Amino acid sequence: MQPDPKVLLRAMFDAAIARAMPDKSVPPFLPEPPKGRTLVVGAGKAAATMAKAVEEHWPGELSGLVVTRYGHHAPCRRIEVVEAAHPVPDLAGREAAERILRMVQGLGEDDLVLCLISGGGSALLALPAPGLTLQDKQAINRALLKSGANITEMNCVRKHLSAIKGGRLAAACYPARVVTLTISDVPGDDPAVIASGPTVPDRTTFADARAILEKYAITEPFSVVEHLRAARDETPKPGDPRLARCETHLVAAPQQSLEAAAEVARADGVTPIILGDSLEGESREVAMVHAGIARQVVRHGQPAKAPCVLLSGGETTVTVRGHGRGGRNVEFLLALAVALDGQPGVYALAGDTDGVDGTEDNAGALLGPDTLARAAAVGVDAKSRLADNDGYTFFSALSDLVKTGPTLTNVNDLRAILVTGEH
Repeated sequence: MQPDPKVLLRAMFDAAIARAMPDKSVPPFLPEPPKGRTLVVGAGKAAATMAKAVEEHWPGELSGLVVTRYGHHAPCRRIEVVEAAHPVPDLAGREAAERILRMVQGLGEDDLVLCLISGGGSALLALPAPGLTLQDKQAINRALLKSGANITEMNCVRKHLSAIKGGRLAAACYPARVVTLTISDVPGDDPAVIASGPTVPDRTTFADARAILEKYAITEPFSVVEHLRAARDETPKPGDPRLARCETHLVAAPQQSLEAAAEVARADGVTPIILGDSLEGESREVAMVHAGIARQVVRHGQPAKAPCVLLSGGETTVTVRGHGRGGRNVEFLLALAVALDGQPGVYALAGDTDGVDGTEDNAGALLGPDTLARAAAVGVDAKSRLADNDGYTFFSALSDLVKTGPTLTNVNDLRAILVTGEH
């Protein structure tokens, strides 16, 4: 007997999250204690749980500070945990970044900085470059979030407006050894993009950042545009001697979580097909592609016969044109529902592994062949909700939101489309 499709989808999602939890992924990568001090700093949605894992497995003394999103706290004894705002930075994040930068001043060659970085760190570690204000950073973040810019583009701009990102934190640690442990939430797992790479050399330039604002027709605030035009104090580049004693280890990544989800499917007799761990693009367009592949399975048994599940990771984008509530995962699912139009035997789940889709209280949602019919029965129109970027309201009306609460890790989104073969 086949398992309940929605129960199986949720089990796959839970397995993906479990694979990325810091208590399992961090300890194998901890370095040997140094002769001198050990200072722990970091930022991201998983920063507190990463710090807790360090504390529980570190044999010597340590101290430090990490900053995480509100509601993502984990109890630590020796490492201070500060909570701040995401995705738009706030004063708490700026003050934490200032304190971290002060902490790493004056370290010696025998000292170790253990830097814990995960998704969300770019907004949480918000320290404006000289001449810019927190309000400038908030304004440009909001503009980028609405523009449809992808995470690589957003973080290129952020690096060139920051006093701590794009390798600047590592430069401030010199001559201490810097070991960065990172959990990836970005397509391609590039450590220079994760949280805007505060301890990683930056290959991008002020010219690249200016081109991104021009691409999305972002012309305000003027202070930001002027700062990028002036192009003073470029970020540290590959080969910078101040970063010679830095090393970075990827401790958890989207591919690993996709494989964990695939194992759950396989155990229930469902063939997993991993389409990719770094799919990008507008949520609606990515949904159209996924719907096309699902229909190919139904009609032709390709690329595999049912029952099978199409798995993908990465981060889609949403160009906000409406006034509704929702994040990129419910946007994807609502567009998928419209594209599938009640296709029998096709179910789906899409969710952010950090437990928060955009700024709402859900990780994502579930859909089935009856989703559109059930919505129509309660007077909710899928196409109009999609036009208003209102996926949260749509799935809430059906009680189909997936709510996990903050998971305290983050390897980006997981999308799973289960084709059962039923008609």
